[in-house]
Amino acid sequence: AIINKRDPKRIGLNFSKDHNIADGLDKTDYEEFMSYLPKAYQKRVVSAEQLAVRWIETRTEREMVIYSQLVSITHEIIAEAFSEKVITPGVTTTSDVEWWMRQKVTEMGLETWFHPTVDIQRSEEALVGHLYSFSGRPEDMLILPGDLLHCDFGITYLRLNTDCQELAYVLRPGETSPPEFLVEALRKGNRVQDHLTDNMRTGLTGNEILAKALEAGRAEGLRPAIYTHPLGSYGHSAGTTIGMWDAQDGVMKDDGENYPLNPDTVYAIELNTTVYLPEWKRDIRIMLEEAGFYGKEGFRYVNGRQTELLLIPRPLTHQGQ
Repeated sequence: AIINKRDPKRIGLNFSKDHNIADGLDKTDYEEFMSYLPKAYQKRVVSAEQLAVRWIETRTEREMVIYSQLVSITHEIIAEAFSEKVITPGVTTTSDVEWWMRQKVTEMGLETWFHPTVDIQRSEEALVGHLYSFSGRPEDMLILPGDLLHCDFGITYLRLNTDCQELAYVLRPGETSPPEFLVEALRKGNRVQDHLTDNMRTGLTGNEILAKALEAGRAEGLRPAIYTHPLGSYGHSAGTTIGMWDAQDGVMKDDGENYPLNPDTVYAIELNTTVYLPEWKRDIRIMLEEAGFYGKEGFRYVNGRQTELLLIPRPLTHQGQ
């Protein structure tokens, strides 16, 4: 009766070939609905996937205020974890830091949305595959002076999720700052971020943004990889997918992942660049991830990004003699 009265041009149902988040209608309910729907309207039935995805990916003003606070907390926990308060070189292991981070979140009454990971790159060891940092890496690696530390860490609060990767350097005896070659490596990671976020434009698909960003990075002599995903109600949420770690030529164009960029959305700006260090005679990988908001006025980071290495221990500032 409602359908006959309103005579809709389209009737959106919760089914989708491409987006599982918009595919909750079971076969029995679909058949029951179609059996009651007048035949004149049956050709007007379409997937409501655009409505479902847009609803999940869109962030409100109030949510963005909360998001900024949540990302700030994430940064603060990482900064404390990657400090002398938690790490004693030669004593503390990567697993110690991971479990400290998890315990810290629990004590704050929050939740982690995945188990934190901490990994090490150092001069004596060759670079391994990208996934090593997230799975398959040795546990309980002893943290030593001269190590470059990397973490992947995210928390959940009020239905929102963060996802952050940052880097720290463990000072050698006598050092008060990181080596310039590591500072420059981080700058290259920041440049890949710039190329990605500079190319985020409303209506562009993830594949188009990916191609433009990679081309710009490579033209600058960088060796980038980009695998940015929507962030929000889920850690890996619905919306625009800009590359995957194993799909640097773009995701399949007919699988629904090639979804256009819309305003009022949040992304985990996740990427890396491979950098050769003559001083270490090896490649390293600068892996970064920060929450970013794309709005009607363009892109901004939700709560800043890492542009300097965290130092362990923090250098003391002495005044006078």
